[in-house]
Amino acid sequence: MSKLKRLATISDTIVEIDSPFSLNEINQRNKDYPVLSDKKFATKYSKSLFLPATFRLNEKEHSIQYNFCDDPFCKWFGQPQVRFTTVKNKPYRYKLVGQSEKKSIQCNPDPIYPNRGMTFGCTSKTYSNWSAAQEIERLVRINSVRDIEPVYEFHKESCEYTDETPFEHPSLFYKRGKSKTGTQRWQCKKCGKRTDMMPTRRQTSTYNQKRNDILPLFTKLLVNKMAVSRAIDVLEIGVKTYYSKLEWVYRRCLEFLERHEQKPLQNKSFGTVWINTDKMIYYLNNVRKKGMGGARYDDVEDSQFPTHIIISADVFSRYVFRADVAYDWDVRLEDIMLDTILYKEDHLHLFARKHARLRVSAYPQEPTENDNQTLAEYKKKLDEFDTRSHYIEGLHTNSTYTTMAHYWLIKDLLKAQNWRFVTDNESSLHSAIYRVFSEDFRSFSAHHFLCLTNREKSRKQAYQEYREASTDLYNWGIAMGIDSRNPYTIAYHYLVDLFKNRGHQFHKEIILPTHSFTVKDKNPIVHPLASIDRGYTKVDCETDLSSLEPEEVARLILNVNDHATNFFIQHIRRKLSVLERPLTTARGDGKSYIYSNFNPKYAQMATTILRTYYNFCLPYKSYDKQKLTPAQRLGITDKKFKIEDILYLR
Repeated sequence: MSKLKRLATISDTIVEIDSPFSLNEINQRNKDYPVLSDKKFATKYSKSLFLPATFRLNEKEHSIQYNFCDDPFCKWFGQPQVRFTTVKNKPYRYKLVGQSEKKSIQCNPDPIYPNRGMTFGCTSKTYSNWSAAQEIERLVRINSVRDIEPVYEFHKESCEYTDETPFEHPSLFYKRGKSKTGTQRWQCKKCGKRTDMMPTRRQTSTYNQKRNDILPLFTKLLVNKMAVSRAIDVLEIGVKTYYSKLEWVYRRCLEFLERHEQKPLQNKSFGTVWINTDKMIYYLNNVRKKGMGGARYDDVEDSQFPTHIIISADVFSRYVFRADVAYDWDVRLEDIMLDTILYKEDHLHLFARKHARLRVSAYPQEPTENDNQTLAEYKKKLDEFDTRSHYIEGLHTNSTYTTMAHYWLIKDLLKAQNWRFVTDNESSLHSAIYRVFSEDFRSFSAHHFLCLTNREKSRKQAYQEYREASTDLYNWGIAMGIDSRNPYTIAYHYLVDLFKNRGHQFHKEIILPTHSFTVKDKNPIVHPLASIDRGYTKVDCETDLSSLEPEEVARLILNVNDHATNFFIQHIRRKLSVLERPLTTARGDGKSYIYSNFNPKYAQMATTILRTYYNFCLPYKSYDKQKLTPAQRLGITDKKFKIEDILYLR
């Protein structure tokens, strides 16, 4: 029978990450650190740039290496670093360029087959593979539950049967009936100590829970924009109880998703998956720790920090696969300090650091004799590091690392033959997609589309554009003699005509005397189906569609939209008070973030609770006129759930 669960903690080893450095190398670093300058030290230990990070998850070993060209039109795209030893000077495929904190790799020409494809001297950002694995571990951990393993004491200290248990020697114990939760009660025959067993999940849902009756109402208030202070008044509970209930509901949602999301998706195969990804920004209130207030600490750090939430949803069903906050609330500055001392990370390039994903990646060390850093620069960095210790625990993560981990977990979750991605022009999303799905892009089983919208339009302008686009499309259909009044059918024929007869392409072909190749051509089109609330939308393709027929390209473009993530982001803004938009101040001269959440842990919990409720409990009508939930449309369930089904796992 299923045991009671708890949230996974940082002490649980769910993902085992191998250290990329041997003990001998660490010892050598300790010897070189005081002797070499910071630049020479970083150069000597820069080989980890192309070193894969290896980790184990669910008894399977995985390896990631994300430092390669990220231009899909370049012949080196997705290719590992190699050295051409048969050529004069033995050049490498990539060379390292840029400043210390912003190192990049640049593509070198192909010295062996220069007439096959083309390299463009692409410059791609570098990332720490080790740190990317750490971010994957974090996202797995915060979305995992573990069985509670109780430690029973069946005897008093003076009992001679101290080591005996009723599981192994039941003859040494009496059965003393059942507890209130229906579990067996045992009594030692020698010392008389009575012990109740912990109930299973089926036996009780109220174990260690006071005011269990308020949970359904609590959840409804949470996902319907009730502020924390008002919910406390309505439910007549304290602040501590509110957040303990939030964690309890979050844990129940993770248990529910384990049963109704992860298992069905593992058994389901998709031909083609369309994933729409977007970033939502909310402002985290940067709160000082207790006792760290006062005038001398005012304005030492920004009072609000922009915090990213990365959201990915299925384009057709609007099912939200993941929503991850780019903030690590479990990391401690002490851990960064210890790792800096152990690995000498303050003298390493960012791509070689364990904590490269964090806003603070290394602890400042006093300059060595050959260090290029001055004592004044060191003290300034140390003051900034110490200042951060006065604030709430945890650090923001680089959103690109969170997005790479986000995509890696989606790829691990879904079994798909073909991938289609729809994003805006956010460079961090592009970088993450091309790194995680590089093999799929190279085999042309993945394509990436841009959905570009002008968000500065008024609703009136958007509606006027929608009416104008509908009229123009309808008139075009009549002029072309199309025997249909369905806007999707007319739009399809319009796109076929655009790509077939008018020769529009998203790329261009360069023809040289020796060979030819394709390059990206920034040549977006206006989507023939305008949106009623955003008007005209431009569509572009970032990958090579030259092998597809115009009819196939038209079908692809017709599917490009960002409604799925926009729909969920609007739900977040309208249904979670801690993530709502800023309010205008009473004076009218600025913005107020009075409802902003002060701990991103609770933002992650609230978003996951809303994601579960949205996917399984909120039906909506689509073009098929059926009112179904996103989970029903995706095909992983055949029923609409209620909040009580999630809370009590019915």
